[in-house]
Amino acid sequence: MTSSADTSFVCSLYVPDVNSPAATRKFRRIRAPLLLTDLVELEFVNAINLRVFRKQLLPWQLKDIRRAFREDAEAGLLRIVPLPAGTSEHAIRMAAQHTAVLGTRSLDVLHIAAAIALKAELYFTFDERQSQLAAAEGLRVP
Repeated sequence: MTSSADTSFVCSLYVPDVNSPAATRKFRRIRAPLLLTDLVELEFVNAINLRVFRKQLLPWQLKDIRRAFREDAEAGLLRIVPLPAGTSEHAIRMAAQHTAVLGTRSLDVLHIAAAIALKAELYFTFDERQSQLAAAEGLRVP
């Protein structure tokens, strides 16, 4: 099955937090590669750099995390792809249909629209509202 993930999941894979054991367990069970958009990569890079700014990570830890991410991409465990054409238009339609009920944020809607455009069947996130949106749009959220 084709799998995609949001930034919360990716961060938990590379920066230890309360969700890291679950992220690692789920990541080991999927068939590679895990599809990530360049938007997820941007959010990931920004999130870990913010942790340095907030003194939650040290600069050397940041370098190790970035290296591990690059190595997994080079090994084919992750595949970074550009946001597919038409993703914004689909996200707008999804926002009009679901946001008033689910309370999803713009980037959450965009991530789900991208996963659908990439033909993902499984979607990994630790964000509850994003999980609900993914399920409403037919993605399996294990």
